[in-house]
Amino acid sequence: MGLDKLRARSGSRQKRKRVGRGPGSGNGKTAGRGHKGQLSRSGVSIFPGFEGGQMPLQRRMPKRGFTNHCRRKVIIVNCRDLNIFEENAVVDPEAMCRAGLVGRKTEWIKILSNGDLGKKLTVCAQSFSQKAKEKIEAAGGTAEVISQIKRSSKPAPSADPVASGHPAQDSMPQSQSPDTFAKREDAGDEEPAKEG
Repeated sequence: MGLDKLRARSGSRQKRKRVGRGPGSGNGKTAGRGHKGQLSRSGVSIFPGFEGGQMPLQRRMPKRGFTNHCRRKVIIVNCRDLNIFEENAVVDPEAMCRAGLVGRKTEWIKILSNGDLGKKLTVCAQSFSQKAKEKIEAAGGTAEVISQIKRSSKPAPSADPVASGHPAQDSMPQSQSPDTFAKREDAGDEEPAKEG
């Protein structure tokens, strides 16, 4: 069989119904829309669920609960996932992010006890389940609870005033030194000398 012999199944392709072509077709005059009313007009658009003005179903149904917009999104990390780290490693949120266990914008991490942990690790996270903490300590490691995730911050400002961009008081011009202003005020209070 070639491509030129392929045919659609009988009845699968039907001709489009042509309306408004005279009374002999059965769909002439009003073209199947009926007489008058909203649905007979052109450009009518009724959204799904509209019930003619009465209380729609989605508003008649009782509502329960609410959506907490201040909810905390907790990322779960299991004990078996921590086996990818080396022995005696410090597993903090930054290390988990580099390993692909959590995302960069993760705000809260919880360690659960699913799986086995066979390495001694120092795990730092916001919360631990009781069994996960026991597994970490049984492997010789420690579970440290941290308050928040510390991101890599900018380097600390240099103590050198020139490098920091803020000149020291001694390096200021004499005309801008505070001692200079004080001397000028004291000199202004003195009485002018009388001429003989």
